[in-house]
Amino acid sequence: MKNRFYHNRKSRRTPKNIPGIKPGADPSLKKIFSKIGVPEESPFKPDDFQIQALEAIQKSDCLVTAPTGSGKTWIAETAISNIYEAGGKAWYASPLKALSNSIHAGFSQKFGSHNVGILTGDRKENTNAPIIIGTTEILRNHLYDAMHQGENLTTDLVILDEAHFLGDEERGVVWEEIMIYLPTRIPLLMLSATIGNTSQIAGWLQHVRKRKCFVVEETNRPVPLFPLFLHPNGMLSPLISAKPVSGKTVIHKKVAPHIGSKQFLSAPGKLPPMGEIIGVLKKYHLLPAIFFMKSRMDCDMALNLCTEENLNNDPDRKERLSRRLNELLAANDHIKTHKQRWQLEHMGVASHHSGQLPAWKIVIETLMAEGILDAIFATSTVAAGVNFPARTVVILNSDRFNGIEFQPLSPTEFHQMTGRAGRRGKDNIGFALTLPGKYMDLRLMVRLIHAQPSPIYSQIRINFSMVLNLLLSHTPGQIRELLEKSFAAYQLMHTAKSGKTFPVTEAGNFLWNSFQQHLDFLKEHHYVSPENALTQDGEWASKLRIDHPLMIAEAFRLGIFPESNPALLAAITASFVNERENVDDHLQMDQIPKQLINRLLIVKKSLRSFNQNLHAKGFPSKLLYISPAKTIYDWAMGNSWEKVVKTSGLAEGDLARLILRTSDNLRHFRNLFDVFPKIAETSGKAIETIIRDPLIS
Repeated sequence: MKNRFYHNRKSRRTPKNIPGIKPGADPSLKKIFSKIGVPEESPFKPDDFQIQALEAIQKSDCLVTAPTGSGKTWIAETAISNIYEAGGKAWYASPLKALSNSIHAGFSQKFGSHNVGILTGDRKENTNAPIIIGTTEILRNHLYDAMHQGENLTTDLVILDEAHFLGDEERGVVWEEIMIYLPTRIPLLMLSATIGNTSQIAGWLQHVRKRKCFVVEETNRPVPLFPLFLHPNGMLSPLISAKPVSGKTVIHKKVAPHIGSKQFLSAPGKLPPMGEIIGVLKKYHLLPAIFFMKSRMDCDMALNLCTEENLNNDPDRKERLSRRLNELLAANDHIKTHKQRWQLEHMGVASHHSGQLPAWKIVIETLMAEGILDAIFATSTVAAGVNFPARTVVILNSDRFNGIEFQPLSPTEFHQMTGRAGRRGKDNIGFALTLPGKYMDLRLMVRLIHAQPSPIYSQIRINFSMVLNLLLSHTPGQIRELLEKSFAAYQLMHTAKSGKTFPVTEAGNFLWNSFQQHLDFLKEHHYVSPENALTQDGEWASKLRIDHPLMIAEAFRLGIFPESNPALLAAITASFVNERENVDDHLQMDQIPKQLINRLLIVKKSLRSFNQNLHAKGFPSKLLYISPAKTIYDWAMGNSWEKVVKTSGLAEGDLARLILRTSDNLRHFRNLFDVFPKIAETSGKAIETIIRDPLIS
């Protein structure tokens, strides 16, 4: 079986050589390429901005912006160490579970595993430790609980990593809530690589928290970046002129003819010859490289265009890669036979995107971080969430799909991508290589090189979970005061309109009006009393800190969730967390268990009136599909991972996400034990049925 697996991959994946690419380099690059190499080891000495940040956080709040890889984590570690040595506690919040897990591993090694706990929803370990690592949503929920119980958050420092998520359309509200609710006595340290309006954010925080917020900005990269261009014939040249014109960066004279040209490395709609490009990079010692692709499919297809030549010419590295790969795969039987293992082991290249299993992505990230791979093909989302810099980043398109349409790269997105170029301590210089193509705007790329990061705008919005949780501990009048402290209100207050500025109260009106609309709906459905206090139903519903909390609360009220069947409960829950639309179009109903169909029909029929009411009042409603329910039902009933992937039609990463989101909702159900003990108990059993290999390896 093993030999057949490898033979099939090799025979299908080896591409034909593509003529036309002959490695070459413009003579002007000789001096630049001479800088390539590994810097000499030297004793660590903190940079000035790191010292300034540590001094600032001892006095008050601090917002640090510095390029990727410049040492922001060192600031966090040292600040935490100072707190810990003084007998205090610290909370480190990050936007991603994977990043939280990585920070937890590093901090456990530094401070001792018994001193570090983690809270991510999936993991809840050592929660009384003096140092807690967790996601921002968990920290926000802790603040809700502290306000409700009239207690202070038991920490002496809060660190918000990736602070630019304040401007994230989907999750920025969580960052903003934390900044508003966090007690003033607790210093706040914010870390980011890309924020264009730091002074405005600091001004808002000072306005809200009544204490100084120091801004520490570092613009120098720890590893200098040099932008390159690959001509269609394989010749490397500088992308920009060495001498600015009238103080502006201009495109290199040998690249200028390619503006508007139709001379590409491949025909439109097809990928360029990746193996040949890697060969060019290898000749000039520009590997390892990260290729930023526009889609998951392109990441995977790029592997088919690579060759074994690089690793075959380096048997020692090939043996090292094989040995390390076997070590990483030893604990996970499922990914030992991953369909992309052959390319990884024999070509030294990999694909990395959200459609893959988390365990497989961790293997790729580890190998890349250890410098064993030549290249990875990744979607641009990797730039913001994973720490594996390379010597070179390769950019194929000057636009990016935002989930709805393709938009030109923003300065922030560009800086996040190029921030991966050049490894501190491993590279003297990093490179950003632009490829010619139909969707490459060379003028835009030149402008982005020295463009300032984009400003962040408030993304706060009122939702039912927020209203319920604030009413646990605040009167509507107090909530209005909180809303007037929002970053949105602050930004509006400082926005000139007809020569006037908005007063704070007027600026907060748009949020207040939204709050009142939500409050009226909650009163109409008896989650809030006429006196603006939570009813008994409102109190337990406030614990549902999930998407669509009211629809799920209504399902609890109506008693339509299965009380004693873990697989069926997990399946119905999956319909509420499903993010894909029109997924039932090609479903064969005769293959779906009747009890699942009947139960979902009961749920949909029972909630129809409530859903219509939500929609009529302008609130988001939820369509419940049976396809995700069947997928989770099949998995909960013990079907193999391979079978569920095949029958669901989902990519492994999407299936993993559906399972993990379902599990997260079930954890919230389990918290309602005092009110719904049967469903709470069944929720615990449901979690056990769906959180199993390969998700826990």
